[in-house]
Amino acid sequence: MIVTIVNVLVKPENINQFIESTMENHNNSIKEEGNLRFDVLQHRDNPAAFSLYEAYESDEASAAHKKTAHYLKWRETVEPWMAQPRKGIAHTVLAPIEKSAWNR
Repeated sequence: MIVTIVNVLVKPENINQFIESTMENHNNSIKEEGNLRFDVLQHRDNPAAFSLYEAYESDEASAAHKKTAHYLKWRETVEPWMAQPRKGIAHTVLAPIEKSAWNR
């Protein structure tokens, strides 16, 4: 399993647009083969800061996500709204290992 945490800082004037576009990406991403979670988080102390928690069964499933039409649309749409480039950090899952523990 692979988890990527993507940190995004959005220009304050684009927060609502970013949320709308990201929720559309979320709703499609959770339907992907191999997706275990796709959480959209807004930081409490800075409403312009977001983290996306993306969990996939494999590197291949994670890579396939980056080729989907909804991801490519999201990436192109939100890029001009970012105050700085987004940063994704891939993680190896240590626990839980059992797929049944990954409830959506």
